[in-house]
Amino acid sequence: MSKPFLSIENMTQTFPDGQGGTLTVFEDATFGIDKGEFVCILGHSGCGKSTIMNILAGLAEPTSGVVKMDGFEVSGPSLDRGVVFQNYSLLPWLSTLKNVTFGVKARYPDWSKAKVEAHAREYLAMVGLEGDVVHRKPSQLSGGMRQRVSIARAFANHPKLLLLDEPFGALDALTRGTIQDELLKIWGGTEQTVFMITHDIDEAILLADRILLMTNGPFARVAESVEITIPRPRNRTDIVEHPNYYAIRNHLVQFLGQRSKELAGQQSGGEPQSPTRVVIDKTGPAPDPEPTTKPQLRAVND
Repeated sequence: MSKPFLSIENMTQTFPDGQGGTLTVFEDATFGIDKGEFVCILGHSGCGKSTIMNILAGLAEPTSGVVKMDGFEVSGPSLDRGVVFQNYSLLPWLSTLKNVTFGVKARYPDWSKAKVEAHAREYLAMVGLEGDVVHRKPSQLSGGMRQRVSIARAFANHPKLLLLDEPFGALDALTRGTIQDELLKIWGGTEQTVFMITHDIDEAILLADRILLMTNGPFARVAESVEITIPRPRNRTDIVEHPNYYAIRNHLVQFLGQRSKELAGQQSGGEPQSPTRVVIDKTGPAPDPEPTTKPQLRAVND
Protein backbone atom coordinates (compact mmCIF):
# COMPACT_ATOMS: atom_id res chain seq x y z
CA MET A 1 0.00 0.00 0.00
CA SER A 2 1.42 3.39 -1.02
CA LYS A 3 2.27 6.01 1.59
CA PRO A 4 -0.03 9.06 1.83
CA PHE A 5 1.22 12.40 0.51
CA LEU A 6 1.18 13.86 4.04
CA SER A 7 2.01 11.47 6.86
CA ILE A 8 1.74 12.29 10.57
CA GLU A 9 3.46 9.55 12.59
CA ASN A 10 3.29 9.13 16.39
CA MET A 11 3.18 12.89 16.92
CA THR A 12 3.05 14.04 20.54
CA GLN A 13 2.99 17.59 21.88
CA THR A 14 3.60 18.54 25.51
CA PHE A 15 3.94 21.93 27.20
CA PRO A 16 5.04 22.98 30.69
CA ASP A 17 2.00 23.15 32.96
CA GLY A 18 3.35 26.04 35.03
CA GLN A 19 3.68 23.87 38.13
CA GLY A 20 6.89 22.05 37.30
CA GLY A 21 5.20 19.30 35.31
CA THR A 22 4.03 18.86 31.74
CA LEU A 23 0.68 18.98 29.98
CA THR A 24 0.18 16.50 27.13
CA VAL A 25 -2.03 18.17 24.52
CA PHE A 26 -2.18 15.16 22.19
CA GLU A 27 -0.29 11.90 22.12
CA ASP A 28 0.94 9.57 19.35
CA ALA A 29 -1.36 11.13 16.72
CA THR A 30 -1.05 9.13 13.50
CA PHE A 31 -2.95 9.86 10.28
CA GLY A 32 -2.39 10.57 6.60
CA ILE A 33 -3.74 12.80 3.84
CA ASP A 34 -3.65 11.83 0.17
CA LYS A 35 -2.51 14.15 -2.58
CA GLY A 36 -5.30 16.43 -3.76
CA GLU A 37 -7.53 15.72 -0.74
CA PHE A 38 -9.46 18.43 1.08
CA VAL A 39 -9.47 17.47 4.76
CA CYS A 40 -11.10 19.39 7.63
CA ILE A 41 -10.44 18.84 11.31
CA LEU A 42 -13.04 19.46 14.01
CA GLY A 43 -12.66 19.52 17.77
CA HIS A 44 -13.29 21.63 20.85
CA SER A 45 -10.93 24.43 21.87
CA GLY A 46 -7.83 23.14 23.62
CA CYS A 47 -7.63 19.80 21.82
CA GLY A 48 -4.57 20.85 19.79
CA LYS A 49 -5.93 21.61 16.30
CA SER A 50 -3.94 24.82 15.91
CA THR A 51 -0.84 23.14 17.35
CA ILE A 52 -1.10 20.45 14.66
CA MET A 53 -1.53 23.18 12.05
CA ASN A 54 1.58 25.04 13.28
CA ILE A 55 3.62 21.83 13.17
CA LEU A 56 2.47 21.07 9.62
CA ALA A 57 3.38 24.63 8.61
CA GLY A 58 6.84 24.25 10.13
CA LEU A 59 6.17 27.03 12.64
CA ALA A 60 6.55 24.65 15.61
CA GLU A 61 8.29 21.38 16.38
CA PRO A 62 6.47 18.42 17.95
CA THR A 63 7.77 17.03 21.24
CA SER A 64 8.12 13.68 19.50
CA GLY A 65 7.06 12.03 16.28
CA VAL A 66 7.53 13.08 12.69
CA VAL A 67 5.64 14.73 9.83
CA LYS A 68 6.52 13.74 6.28
CA MET A 69 5.31 15.44 3.13
CA ASP A 70 5.97 13.92 -0.26
CA GLY A 71 8.44 11.53 1.39
CA PHE A 72 10.49 14.22 3.16
CA GLU A 73 10.41 15.27 6.80
CA VAL A 74 8.82 18.64 7.50
CA SER A 75 11.19 20.98 9.29
CA GLY A 76 10.77 24.76 9.32
CA PRO A 77 8.63 26.97 7.05
CA SER A 78 8.68 26.37 3.31
CA LEU A 79 7.11 27.79 0.15
CA ASP A 80 5.78 24.26 -0.42
CA ARG A 81 3.34 24.93 2.44
CA GLY A 82 1.01 27.91 2.24
CA VAL A 83 -0.95 29.17 5.25
CA VAL A 84 -4.14 31.24 5.39
CA PHE A 85 -4.83 32.60 8.88
CA GLN A 86 -8.09 33.85 10.35
CA ASN A 87 -6.62 37.33 10.84
CA TYR A 88 -5.55 37.70 7.16
CA SER A 89 -1.86 38.45 7.94
CA LEU A 90 -1.45 40.84 5.01
CA LEU A 91 1.47 43.29 4.79
CA PRO A 92 -0.26 46.62 5.58
CA TRP A 93 2.20 48.82 3.66
CA LEU A 94 1.70 46.92 0.37
CA SER A 95 -1.20 47.10 -2.06
CA THR A 96 -3.50 44.15 -2.71
CA LEU A 97 -1.57 43.30 -5.88
CA LYS A 98 1.85 43.59 -4.23
CA ASN A 99 0.75 41.42 -1.30
CA VAL A 100 0.35 38.64 -3.86
CA THR A 101 3.35 39.40 -6.09
CA PHE A 102 5.60 39.48 -3.01
CA GLY A 103 5.19 35.73 -2.55
CA VAL A 104 5.12 34.89 -6.25
CA LYS A 105 8.52 36.59 -6.77
CA ALA A 106 9.97 34.50 -3.94
CA ARG A 107 8.48 31.33 -5.40
CA TYR A 108 9.55 32.03 -8.99
CA PRO A 109 12.65 34.28 -8.86
CA ASP A 110 13.39 33.76 -12.57
CA TRP A 111 10.04 35.14 -13.75
CA SER A 112 9.86 38.59 -15.30
CA LYS A 113 8.04 41.40 -13.49
CA ALA A 114 5.26 41.32 -16.09
CA LYS A 115 4.76 37.56 -15.71
CA VAL A 116 4.69 37.81 -11.91
CA GLU A 117 2.08 40.57 -12.05
CA ALA A 118 -0.08 38.76 -14.62
CA HIS A 119 0.01 35.61 -12.49
CA ALA A 120 -0.99 37.55 -9.36
CA ARG A 121 -3.84 39.31 -11.17
CA GLU A 122 -5.12 35.96 -12.44
CA TYR A 123 -5.51 34.60 -8.91
CA LEU A 124 -6.97 37.83 -7.58
CA ALA A 125 -9.57 37.65 -10.36
CA MET A 126 -10.40 34.10 -9.26
CA VAL A 127 -11.53 35.46 -5.89
CA GLY A 128 -13.42 38.37 -7.45
CA LEU A 129 -10.83 41.13 -7.04
CA GLU A 130 -10.20 43.10 -10.22
CA GLY A 131 -9.83 46.68 -11.41
CA ASP A 132 -8.82 49.51 -9.10
CA VAL A 133 -9.28 47.42 -5.95
CA VAL A 134 -5.95 45.64 -6.57
CA HIS A 135 -4.13 48.92 -5.88
CA ARG A 136 -5.77 49.50 -2.48
CA LYS A 137 -3.97 48.90 0.81
CA PRO A 138 -5.40 46.33 3.25
CA SER A 139 -6.76 49.14 5.47
CA GLN A 140 -8.96 50.20 2.54
CA LEU A 141 -10.51 46.74 2.14
CA SER A 142 -13.38 45.05 3.91
CA GLY A 143 -12.76 41.93 5.98
CA GLY A 144 -14.09 39.73 3.20
CA MET A 145 -11.81 41.38 0.64
CA ARG A 146 -8.78 40.94 2.89
CA GLN A 147 -9.48 37.25 3.24
CA ARG A 148 -9.85 36.96 -0.54
CA VAL A 149 -6.39 38.50 -0.92
CA SER A 150 -5.00 36.04 1.62
CA ILE A 151 -6.51 33.08 -0.25
CA ALA A 152 -5.33 34.35 -3.64
CA ARG A 153 -1.82 34.87 -2.25
CA ALA A 154 -1.68 31.33 -0.89
CA PHE A 155 -2.94 29.66 -4.08
CA ALA A 156 -0.81 31.84 -6.38
CA ASN A 157 2.36 30.41 -4.81
CA HIS A 158 1.31 26.89 -5.88
CA PRO A 159 2.13 25.26 -2.54
CA LYS A 160 2.04 21.48 -2.35
CA LEU A 161 0.02 21.78 0.88
CA LEU A 162 -2.42 24.56 1.72
CA LEU A 163 -3.17 25.07 5.43
CA LEU A 164 -6.30 27.02 6.38
CA ASP A 165 -6.70 28.06 10.03
CA GLU A 166 -10.38 29.01 10.42
CA PRO A 167 -10.07 31.39 7.45
CA PHE A 168 -13.76 32.41 7.46
CA GLY A 169 -14.33 32.67 11.20
CA ALA A 170 -14.42 36.48 11.29
CA LEU A 171 -16.69 36.93 8.26
CA ASP A 172 -20.43 37.47 8.08
CA ALA A 173 -22.54 34.59 6.77
CA LEU A 174 -23.12 35.96 3.25
CA THR A 175 -19.46 36.84 2.66
CA ARG A 176 -18.41 33.52 4.17
CA GLY A 177 -20.62 31.58 1.77
CA THR A 178 -19.35 33.48 -1.27
CA ILE A 179 -15.68 32.93 -0.41
CA GLN A 180 -16.29 29.25 0.39
CA ASP A 181 -17.65 28.84 -3.14
CA GLU A 182 -14.64 30.62 -4.61
CA LEU A 183 -12.28 28.49 -2.54
CA LEU A 184 -13.92 25.32 -3.88
CA LYS A 185 -13.70 26.65 -7.43
CA ILE A 186 -9.96 27.39 -7.17
CA TRP A 187 -9.22 24.13 -5.35
CA GLY A 188 -11.13 22.18 -8.00
CA GLY A 189 -8.95 23.73 -10.71
CA THR A 190 -5.59 23.30 -8.95
CA GLU A 191 -6.08 19.93 -7.19
CA GLN A 192 -3.91 21.12 -4.32
CA THR A 193 -3.91 19.29 -1.00
CA VAL A 194 -5.79 21.23 1.69
CA PHE A 195 -5.88 20.82 5.48
CA MET A 196 -8.36 23.13 7.21
CA ILE A 197 -9.35 23.89 10.80
CA THR A 198 -12.96 24.89 11.31
CA HIS A 199 -15.59 24.94 14.07
CA ASP A 200 -18.44 25.00 11.54
CA ILE A 201 -19.91 21.54 10.89
CA ASP A 202 -21.90 22.62 7.82
CA GLU A 203 -18.84 24.31 6.34
CA ALA A 204 -16.80 21.14 6.82
CA ILE A 205 -19.43 18.96 5.12
CA LEU A 206 -19.62 21.37 2.18
CA LEU A 207 -15.87 21.63 1.63
CA ALA A 208 -14.20 18.41 2.74
CA ASP A 209 -13.52 14.98 1.31
CA ARG A 210 -12.94 13.77 4.88
CA ILE A 211 -13.45 15.23 8.34
CA LEU A 212 -11.09 14.33 11.20
CA LEU A 213 -12.67 14.41 14.65
CA MET A 214 -10.59 15.10 17.76
CA THR A 215 -11.41 14.18 21.33
CA ASN A 216 -11.14 16.74 24.10
CA GLY A 217 -7.77 17.38 25.70
CA PRO A 218 -5.57 16.74 27.50
CA PHE A 219 -4.29 13.56 25.88
CA ALA A 220 -6.46 14.38 22.86
CA ARG A 221 -6.38 12.19 19.79
CA VAL A 222 -7.74 12.13 16.26
CA ALA A 223 -10.42 9.53 16.96
CA GLU A 224 -12.40 9.31 13.72
CA SER A 225 -12.00 9.97 10.00
CA VAL A 226 -15.46 10.56 8.54
CA GLU A 227 -15.77 10.31 4.76
CA ILE A 228 -18.15 12.79 3.13
CA THR A 229 -20.18 10.54 0.88
CA ILE A 230 -21.81 13.40 -1.03
CA PRO A 231 -20.66 13.78 -4.66
CA ARG A 232 -18.99 16.89 -6.04
CA PRO A 233 -19.64 19.52 -7.25
CA ARG A 234 -21.58 20.52 -4.16
CA ASN A 235 -24.02 23.38 -3.91
CA ARG A 236 -24.92 24.76 -0.49
CA THR A 237 -28.61 25.03 -1.41
CA ASP A 238 -28.86 21.49 -2.79
CA ILE A 239 -26.52 19.60 -0.47
CA VAL A 240 -29.10 19.46 2.34
CA GLU A 241 -31.38 17.43 0.07
CA HIS A 242 -28.84 14.62 -0.27
CA PRO A 243 -29.80 11.50 1.72
CA ASN A 244 -26.40 11.40 3.44
CA TYR A 245 -26.31 15.03 4.58
CA TYR A 246 -28.22 14.84 7.85
CA ALA A 247 -26.93 11.37 8.65
CA ILE A 248 -23.35 12.69 8.47
CA ARG A 249 -24.26 15.92 10.26
CA ASN A 250 -25.98 14.10 13.11
CA HIS A 251 -22.95 11.83 13.54
CA LEU A 252 -20.63 14.86 13.79
CA VAL A 253 -22.91 16.67 16.25
CA GLN A 254 -23.20 13.56 18.41
CA PHE A 255 -19.42 13.08 18.47
CA LEU A 256 -18.64 16.70 19.35
CA GLY A 257 -21.48 16.95 21.86
CA GLN A 258 -20.95 13.68 23.68
CA ARG A 259 -18.36 11.18 22.50
CA SER A 260 -15.48 13.69 22.38
CA LYS A 261 -15.86 13.97 26.17
CA GLU A 262 -16.36 10.24 26.74
CA LEU A 263 -13.18 9.39 24.80
CA ALA A 264 -11.09 12.17 26.37
CA GLY A 265 -8.01 11.52 28.47
CA GLN A 266 -7.24 8.04 27.16
CA GLN A 267 -3.46 7.61 27.10
CA SER A 268 -1.89 5.78 24.18
CA GLY A 269 0.63 3.61 26.00
CA GLY A 270 3.11 4.42 23.23
CA GLU A 271 0.95 2.94 20.46
CA PRO A 272 0.06 4.89 17.30
CA GLN A 273 -3.36 6.52 17.64
CA SER A 274 -4.88 6.16 14.17
CA PRO A 275 -8.46 7.37 13.57
CA THR A 276 -11.30 4.94 12.95
CA ARG A 277 -12.64 5.18 9.40
CA VAL A 278 -16.34 6.07 9.31
CA VAL A 279 -18.45 5.75 6.14
CA ILE A 280 -22.09 6.78 6.27
CA ASP A 281 -24.02 6.10 3.06
CA LYS A 282 -27.81 6.03 2.81
CA THR A 283 -27.86 5.89 -1.00
CA GLY A 284 -27.35 2.14 -1.36
CA PRO A 285 -30.16 -0.22 -2.32
CA ALA A 286 -32.94 -0.41 0.21
CA PRO A 287 -33.00 -3.64 2.18
CA ASP A 288 -35.58 -6.19 1.16
CA PRO A 289 -38.75 -5.75 3.16
CA GLU A 290 -39.42 -8.23 5.88
CA PRO A 291 -41.51 -11.09 4.54
CA THR A 292 -45.08 -10.91 5.69
CA THR A 293 -47.22 -13.89 6.42
CA LYS A 294 -50.61 -13.69 4.76
CA PRO A 295 -53.46 -14.63 7.03
CA GLN A 296 -54.86 -18.03 6.24
CA LEU A 297 -58.34 -18.13 4.79
CA ARG A 298 -60.88 -20.21 6.55
CA ALA A 299 -64.33 -21.22 5.63
CA VAL A 300 -67.14 -19.49 7.42
CA ASN A 301 -70.38 -21.35 7.77
CA ASP A 302 -73.52 -19.36 7.47
